[in-house]
Amino acid sequence: MASTGRKQEAFSLFISDLHLCDSRPAITGQFLRFLQQQAAQAEALYILGDFFEYWAGDDDLSHHQPILQALRALSAQGIRIYFMHGNRDFLAGEAFAAAAGLTILPDPTLLTLYGKQVLLSHGDALCTDDIAYQAFRQQVRAPIWQQAFLQQPLSVRKAQIEALRQRSEQEKSGKQESIMDVNAEAVTNLLRQYDYPELLIHGHTHRPALHPLEVDGHRIDRWVLGDWYEQGSCLVLDQNGVRNQPLD
Repeated sequence: MASTGRKQEAFSLFISDLHLCDSRPAITGQFLRFLQQQAAQAEALYILGDFFEYWAGDDDLSHHQPILQALRALSAQGIRIYFMHGNRDFLAGEAFAAAAGLTILPDPTLLTLYGKQVLLSHGDALCTDDIAYQAFRQQVRAPIWQQAFLQQPLSVRKAQIEALRQRSEQEKSGKQESIMDVNAEAVTNLLRQYDYPELLIHGHTHRPALHPLEVDGHRIDRWVLGDWYEQGSCLVLDQNGVRNQPLD
């Protein structure tokens, strides 16, 4: 970014659904450039889930070293990095957080940023019309399931995850698009629970958009983050509000 001769106002960046993996090296490269350019100018970076295509456990850290090292370098510059679990990387734990120099946030998380109440979520818990997925989500988020899964050899875990991914893709092809989107009542209930924040930012659905809402007389903007399948996507939040940040 070119210097304007005046101090740049503080801002934070929000991204999700990068699905980083070996088969899409161009997107990994774009993310690494994003860290060096846009993110290096920010006050904080929030990664709201599905950062990786999958995460089999923290004993697989060596496989992701370039990404982890780049995140840690950004953190060393004083930029705060926050991570929220998605449906693809909910097994990322404290060893991952330490290696990347970031803080893991619970889903959802309510923050005050630049004078605004901002509610953050990955978004999959809001897709309540997809009953089969919600049952699966409840199962794999249970500590007893995760403990048993992580006790298996890494190669076995990766094979099981790949089988689950293939089954998921097959099941998606038979589902209506509306079932895989957020449920309006679930969104309303969440906003009431958190006392009507001014902003709700989430990912998961891969349908980037701004949805102005009115809940019990309160104006709330629901921002949906875009995925990174074809190109990068992020939101900027500062004192002036929220805007999309174009990425090369």
